[in-house]
Amino acid sequence: MKTKKQLSLPSKYWLLIVTGICIVFIGLSLISEKAAGPFKWIADYTVIPMQKGINKAGMFLSDLTDNFETLEEMKKENKNLKEQVDSLTMSNNRLQQDKYELERLRELYKLDQNYTDYKKVGAHVIGNNGSNWFSTFTIDKGSADGIKKDMNVMAGKGLVGIVTKVSPHSAEVRSIIDDQSNVSGMILSTSDTCIVRGDLKLMADGKLRFEQLENNKNEVKEGEQVITSHISSKYVQGILIGYVSEVSVDENNLTRSGYITPVVDFKKLQEVLVITSTKEDMVEKKN
Repeated sequence: MKTKKQLSLPSKYWLLIVTGICIVFIGLSLISEKAAGPFKWIADYTVIPMQKGINKAGMFLSDLTDNFETLEEMKKENKNLKEQVDSLTMSNNRLQQDKYELERLRELYKLDQNYTDYKKVGAHVIGNNGSNWFSTFTIDKGSADGIKKDMNVMAGKGLVGIVTKVSPHSAEVRSIIDDQSNVSGMILSTSDTCIVRGDLKLMADGKLRFEQLENNKNEVKEGEQVITSHISSKYVQGILIGYVSEVSVDENNLTRSGYITPVVDFKKLQEVLVITSTKEDMVEKKN
């Protein structure tokens, strides 16, 4: 089957044809301005409408070009504005972080001033046991910074826990909410001692349990302060643990037990203070 040959002209011929058509239209346009009679009539009904169409098409293309340029400019402006917004957002986030860090450091400073009898070093929390609660966690100070096992750790408004393991540049801390934690506490107003036990299940309700408080004539009310006692073998005396939220007499009628609301937020530990002397060191110095 034979295929039809398609007519094709070189591009130079097309250019000549288009140039010729333009010359014809220019000529007719000149004639329409000067000619009279039939020529003018022909020009009025052929050239002028075509000129108007060409002018409209030119104006449309010109507007389209302007709109395209405007669109490109708007895209560039939008990109610049987006970059500025991103930059301002990052700056605002940094300022917010700096603000919150400053607030936490102010809180630590107040805590430091409340316990001026003890020398301390600040540390950042760099890891925990993977749970929502900081029952055990790691700080960025170790033996190279003078940290030793059994040093007490504080944050917020009081006691956090105790150092259990030390490496040159970090240390592990067990907090008082951990199931293995037992702290010798004391009711500040009466000097009666008790045992404060860690219990992660109770921490879901924001509580610690205290036990073995003597059932004597000393009244213990809600809101009483509980601090570390003088008879503790590992915790230094007088650090605030929390406030009594509930107390009741045990079945034996000899002791009382109840719950404490701790003064530390064990979900949001970021910076801590480490007391740089252990209870053992203090006892040895006195002797």
